[in-house]
Amino acid sequence: MNATLLLNVRHPVTTDAFVELVVWRLPSPLSGSRHDYKYRLALVVSGSCVLRYDNEPGKGDHKHMGEEEFPYPFTTPQTLLDDFWKDVDNWRA
Repeated sequence: MNATLLLNVRHPVTTDAFVELVVWRLPSPLSGSRHDYKYRLALVVSGSCVLRYDNEPGKGDHKHMGEEEFPYPFTTPQTLLDDFWKDVDNWRA
């Protein structure tokens, strides 16, 4: 599969927290998704992932908040990033 890496960055959020953003463009959608992106956006605090947006083959788009998992209505990559950062900002508040 010839995927194109679009984003792969890590940003510190606090002294013990960071955000990691990884987004790929795929030649065709994953099973369970209607778009051609594969992504993993995570907020890690003290070594534990407390927030993650991702999509998996067969499972589709979803987000993890602590131990809970919720469907995520993916529309565009920019909206995905905006929604993720809003949740990060809410965690920091």
